[in-house]
Amino acid sequence: MNVLVINCGSSSLKYQLINSESEEVLAKGLCERIGIDGSAIAHQPAGGKKVKTEVALPNHTAAVKYVIEKLTDPEVGVIKSLDEIDAVGHRIVHGGEKFATSVVLDDEVIAAIEQCNDLAPLHNPANLIGINSCKEIMPGVPMVGVFDTAFHQTMPKKAYLYGLPLSYYEDYKVRRYGFHGTSHDFVSKRAAQILGKDVKELKIIVCHLGNGASVSAVKYGESVDTSMGLTPLEGLIMGTRSGDLDPAIITFVADKEGVGAEQVIDVCNKKSGVLGLSGGVSSDFRDLAEASAKGNEAAATTLETYAYRVGKYIGAYAAAMNGVDVIVFTAGVGENNAEVRTLIGQYIGFLGTNIDPEKNKLRGEEVILSDADAKVTVMVVPTNEELAIARETVRLVEA
Repeated sequence: MNVLVINCGSSSLKYQLINSESEEVLAKGLCERIGIDGSAIAHQPAGGKKVKTEVALPNHTAAVKYVIEKLTDPEVGVIKSLDEIDAVGHRIVHGGEKFATSVVLDDEVIAAIEQCNDLAPLHNPANLIGINSCKEIMPGVPMVGVFDTAFHQTMPKKAYLYGLPLSYYEDYKVRRYGFHGTSHDFVSKRAAQILGKDVKELKIIVCHLGNGASVSAVKYGESVDTSMGLTPLEGLIMGTRSGDLDPAIITFVADKEGVGAEQVIDVCNKKSGVLGLSGGVSSDFRDLAEASAKGNEAAATTLETYAYRVGKYIGAYAAAMNGVDVIVFTAGVGENNAEVRTLIGQYIGFLGTNIDPEKNKLRGEEVILSDADAKVTVMVVPTNEELAIARETVRLVEA
């Protein structure tokens, strides 16, 4: 079965065509600046070069049409016709409490997703545009929605409720939802598989460290806590997001700057995190490491602060699960940045992690970082959210 995996943003569309039998990525690409001047599509067939073409993409439907054109192109395509796409898997950011699992998309489900739009106003509407565009271009092809929030729906009330009036939860569903669920699920299961153990026998802490970052406590295969909250703004310091802060800061800064609370929230989302904390050096951890090595004090302090926050969450989740067997690093920073992993390692040694400095130099591959005598196994497991979405799509379509 060939599964087209779609990940729609407000002005972008990422895609992969995956053969479910071999789990090979046949082609992948990105449509960017949709609805904006200078739009383009970058397409790369398996084993081939990436080809970027500037093309007018007035909307997501036009983008989907160009994706199909590229996939079926005689020169850079990998299939002969649209008929060779057997199913489509869509990444959907927020499913609220309505969706604890992936689902086949029909009119009723799409309406329920729309009801979650106020929980993710930047993401869900874009995801829905992608779904409707694919339905228009590929009528009759089965489609599946895979939710970032679904994996975390196993959290108990003590983990997801805030210390606010209960009516806020009852009336508005204000609670912790968590994100990156597809990644946390995939990585925790893959870690258990690598170790030759049943995920239902392990207490695992997954550190998804990318430009967006979150930590989750996965106890016996289920998420019992995670660092992101009602929105992806809570938790770790990230590329441009502040992470945890005193909520009174919002009105305090708004008053000092003479702006509205919404503008401060925008700063918290887009101009904070390691970018803001470093004084504008970069939101890219490679740039921060380079600047730190050259003596930039702000960059060095930023990396230390970031690692400290990750270490605190690992310690907290070890307590939440009354122990931990495995700690896993994943995503762009977690998989590739040895400097950041070393800094985090300073705070988790008390658990008996015994990280091998030589193994820790490896980048972007599955590796057990801790030595044979470690009480807690530390690993790097590259995430693959697209493959996870494809697997979920096949499971539901073939059910």
